Amino acid sequence: MNRNLQPATMAKPAAAYAHGIEVSGAESWVFTSGVVPTRADGTIPADLGEQAAVVWGNISAILAEAQLSVRDIVSIATYVVENAAEHEKDGDLSTRLAVVMAARDAVLQGHLAASTLVTVPALARSEWRMEIAVVAAR
Repeated sequence: MNRNLQPATMAKPAAAYAHGIEVSGAESWVFTSGVVPTRADGTIPADLGEQAAVVWGNISAILAEAQLSVRDIVSIATYVVENAAEHEKDGDLSTRLAVVMAARDAVLQGHLAASTLVTVPALARSEWRMEIAVVAAR
């Protein structure tokens, strides 16, 4: 039903993602809002890696509510705060992006989805250093 689109006329993706995903015959779709790193108790971890784990845990919970899993994700949009001075304990921007992508790859375990990674100057709350929106179909 979900097919990776990797045209031979294009360079391979720069990381573990698909250039596109074709969905046919889907019976169930889930579109999330930007999922943020806030735990159920309202706390937000300071560490970017922990924030990524919370975000992916929250995404998994949303998908489970619809009886889907991360293997049903067809599209991912990730937003990471770019301001290095504010978050220098996490390293430079390329280090922070690598942390976020490693968390995605660990959760997806080889599953490929269309994926966009964008740096932004800020998110709605200063404690949030990343958020992710996904589309899933089965």
